[in-house]
Amino acid sequence: QVQLVESGGGLVQTGGSLRLSCAASGRTFSSYAMAWFRQAPGKEREFVAGMPTSGTVTYYADSLKGRFTISRDNAKNTVYLQMNSLKPEDTAVYFCAARSGVWSRIRSNYPYWGQGTQVTISS
Repeated sequence: QVQLVESGGGLVQTGGSLRLSCAASGRTFSSYAMAWFRQAPGKEREFVAGMPTSGTVTYYADSLKGRFTISRDNAKNTVYLQMNSLKPEDTAVYFCAARSGVWSRIRSNYPYWGQGTQVTISS
């Protein structure tokens, strides 16, 4: 029953920044672990960042650590992905995902997904 809507994608130059937002429906947002995944054309959907329901700990793909930051505002039912120092390799459709239970970086563990937002990085 959870509905997720991503926004904030766009076209930026190498080295630029974007902040993606994922708005969730309902009043149970704080009970869900959240994650961001991305998928480039012809490639597998890969884990980007995740955050469990409790605490402020965050998890990232090793290659993205230091450039991307995930955060959440439970009062606004929104999760964010701040992306800095963007590279052409970051070009992909970015998806927000949610699950009730423990955090995971495995995409099949997430039953709820947004529609995705396109991020394009030009050289």
